[in-house]
Amino acid sequence: MSTAEAKDYSELEIVAESRGLKVPQSRFLSEQRIKRIENGRYEGDEINGALSVVTETDRVLEIGAGLGIVGATIALNAKPEKVLSFEANPALMETIQTLYDLNGLNDRIEVRNEVLALGDDRPDTITLYLTNSFLGSSLMSEVGRVRHSVDVPTADSAQVIAEFAPTVLIMDIEGGELALLEEMDLSGFRAMTIEFHPKAYDISGMRRCKSIIRDAGFNRIDELSNRLVWTCEKSDDRRSDPA
Repeated sequence: MSTAEAKDYSELEIVAESRGLKVPQSRFLSEQRIKRIENGRYEGDEINGALSVVTETDRVLEIGAGLGIVGATIALNAKPEKVLSFEANPALMETIQTLYDLNGLNDRIEVRNEVLALGDDRPDTITLYLTNSFLGSSLMSEVGRVRHSVDVPTADSAQVIAEFAPTVLIMDIEGGELALLEEMDLSGFRAMTIEFHPKAYDISGMRRCKSIIRDAGFNRIDELSNRLVWTCEKSDDRRSDPA
């Protein structure tokens, strides 16, 4: 980081700190969201699950970075070899990158403004539907009250997995997980934390997601999971004390 950059970041207002991660002010942070971050309740189930399974030898693929807090917390605390994050919403890129810069994480985590898709015949871009809340933005137009849309570049998920060789999957993509799980090769992952969105694909879709995960050889870690967020490990990786 250059001296000029350091000066710029030193002037940022830090509005929350959680697990050692400093979170600067941004237009996406309401007072309520700041309190949730401070109290460890913002994406708390995902973060707790991921921190319980990620080790320093892992390479983490995060699909759906959001504000960047989940991936950055993992990078800062679990210290995996590398975290590669994907976020569809271009409006979040500057906020995410500032978070990484401020916490000195650029050697460990990278974010790309792309949507993971499958196959050589995938479209060059996919439409992202944006709602009043960035958290409600989705690849599915039926989810939430759509304000406007934006076309986002795609990346071949198979190629990303082959090149990056991730061992842990973190996924929270507002309903897009079902379609991705249907086609995604999970054989190289040893653990995952995933959030389900039954409002997007109904209870039957959530059951299908869970069935795919089980069929791929993952076991849910009960003490780290609930109905909507699962943390899982492959059978031969299951530990007696996941905490």
